[in-house]
Amino acid sequence: MKAAGAYVFAGGLEEDPENAFIADATSGTLTFTEGPYVRNPQFLGGFAVIDVADEQAARHWAGKLAEACGWPQEVRRVK
Repeated sequence: MKAAGAYVFAGGLEEDPENAFIADATSGTLTFTEGPYVRNPQFLGGFAVIDVADEQAARHWAGKLAEACGWPQEVRRVK
């Protein structure tokens, strides 16, 4: 990805969701809550940001990442 110029950033996240916290200001008052917001057996283990021209290129790199990591890759556009 780096050699092809598509790589922007990638990183893994803390594996234990119990170490997460939530900052929430939607009520108008900032509150902090310990632990994951929603208990779920699936969680975000990391992410990659790539810069590509179109969906075909995004599919190509998602496939490469899936093969390299051994895990499915969810792909979303950044707006």
